[in-house]
Amino acid sequence: MNIESLTTETRNMNTMNLDQMTVMEVLETMNNEDKNVPAAIEKAMPQIESVVYQIVASFQKGGRLIYTGAGTSGRLGILDAAECVPTFGTEPEMVQGLIAGGMSAMTVAVEGAEDSRELGKEDLITINLTKDDIVIGIAASGRTPYVIGGLLYAAEVGATTATISCNKGAEISQYASFPIEVEVGPEILTGSTRLKSGTAQKLVLNMLSTVSMIGIGKVYKNLMVDVRPTNEKLVERAKRIIMEATECSYELAEATFLAADENVKVAIVMILTDATKAEAEEKLVNGKGFIRNTLK
Repeated sequence: MNIESLTTETRNMNTMNLDQMTVMEVLETMNNEDKNVPAAIEKAMPQIESVVYQIVASFQKGGRLIYTGAGTSGRLGILDAAECVPTFGTEPEMVQGLIAGGMSAMTVAVEGAEDSRELGKEDLITINLTKDDIVIGIAASGRTPYVIGGLLYAAEVGATTATISCNKGAEISQYASFPIEVEVGPEILTGSTRLKSGTAQKLVLNMLSTVSMIGIGKVYKNLMVDVRPTNEKLVERAKRIIMEATECSYELAEATFLAADENVKVAIVMILTDATKAEAEEKLVNGKGFIRNTLK
């Protein structure tokens, strides 16, 4: 294995004496290095845009978004997938994260798991991957065998394939129809890709999931209208969202929220179109889930 050519493995000339710096000097250096991340992402925006369109297309076919990765990359995919449930009211199956070594690898590294192409394939077989799904392989190095194995199987099934890596000309890019490469430069701690590379991956994942959810009607204006009110804080947030969307009183928002069986989107349409719960639900079905389509 030759990793010497990978930017993510090279030494950062700004931190050759990292162990001799003061605490503040290290902090300032980290902060300055992190400032390079958004600029690197900006260069990859056209590729990110293409992947968003592919995710939306998969959702519209009833397909799923599947992230696959090892170590930090796998954990970030699982984090993004998990956050879609409360934020956008999705079912857990709609956006999923797979990590080499299984869920136990979220907290304890599973030695050798990331080096197996077969495991990458097997994990996708386990979730019954179909041609309507999209698989996004995440690997800072851009060469993780587990991810490559998953991408090869996804292509075999006919699923859409995309990747997120932090090296130019990444190996995994060869196995994806829609590769994203965000080169953030050497880490301050050589090879520690949980730092800038991890930050870049997280920001790209934020974009992919959020913009895709906007694309299927889970946002009205800038409000998360499909939020799932699973705790006291989210119940209050749901009522505030109804108030913001309709400019109604707290009392009307609360009453309609309850009348809509705590479905924020339905409650908003009930108020905006003076409709019953059943009528609002029908309007949303006809409007393909977009609140704006119910107002025409």
